[in-house]
Amino acid sequence: MKTKLYIFLILAVIVGAVYFWPKNLSSPAINTGARSPLDATYIIEGKQVTLENGLSEIPADSGSVSKVITRYFGNDVNLDLDGDGREDSVFLLTQETGGSGTFYYVAAALNTGEGYIGSQALLLGDRIAPQTTEVSQNPSHQNVVVVNYATRAQGEPMTTRPSFGKSIWIKLDPKTMQFGEVAQNFEGEADPSRMRLDMQKWTWISAIYNDGKKIIPRKEKAFTITFKKDGSFSAMTDCNGVGGKYSVIADKITISEMMSTKMYCEGAEESEFTKMLGEINTYRFTGKGELIFDFKYDSGSMIFR
Repeated sequence: MKTKLYIFLILAVIVGAVYFWPKNLSSPAINTGARSPLDATYIIEGKQVTLENGLSEIPADSGSVSKVITRYFGNDVNLDLDGDGREDSVFLLTQETGGSGTFYYVAAALNTGEGYIGSQALLLGDRIAPQTTEVSQNPSHQNVVVVNYATRAQGEPMTTRPSFGKSIWIKLDPKTMQFGEVAQNFEGEADPSRMRLDMQKWTWISAIYNDGKKIIPRKEKAFTITFKKDGSFSAMTDCNGVGGKYSVIADKITISEMMSTKMYCEGAEESEFTKMLGEINTYRFTGKGELIFDFKYDSGSMIFR
């Protein structure tokens, strides 16, 4: 009798262990309470990707030595996407899947009372050149984010440097955590084919490097540049005036013979600005009325408006 009782108790323990043991211990849990967007979970091409301090490295396949590497790239904009009074974040991610491509995505992280929740990521393209991410100023475009980047024209090989300016207007649906593309109102938009260097005075907005570094002038609208038809240019900085010559062949531009006044201004960013002017290699215009200077060696860009 005692033997049967012992057997019954052992079977009960085994059944209980099978029934109540936590399921899917090997599967990563969705991180819905992340302390920052750099530690949240996102859906990329249908798969969960959880960042840790802006990075995720997982095997490409079972038993494979190659890895899928996902990185926080940046170009953040902060805005309240779901109307709860908290600032959420929209930014770019990159993903390398073991081949030669580097895929760029735009993603959002909602700032909730329990932490940050990641969205489904929207693919922008392979080996593009990100420029700026900004909130649309169109009054009818509430919570619409504009992502500006350079890609290749149709038919160009992947070895071609991205030089075709493109913008995408997107809006997040907080219920589904998916981005939808917003129809653009082209009325009043710029026509890049009609834009010229000497058409106006250009104001420096920012500089973005391909390693993720971004520079925004501390003094808004302090840096301007004007190109003249005679091949000369003049610029104003946060301290001195700058002048010199420029030459253009197709989309190539060369700045030379730069000179400036010699006033000293503590904390001025003038030297960084003139150094970047000396590094520009090509120029192009965007449908948002921007002038983009691309640096040598495809290292980054300066954006003027």
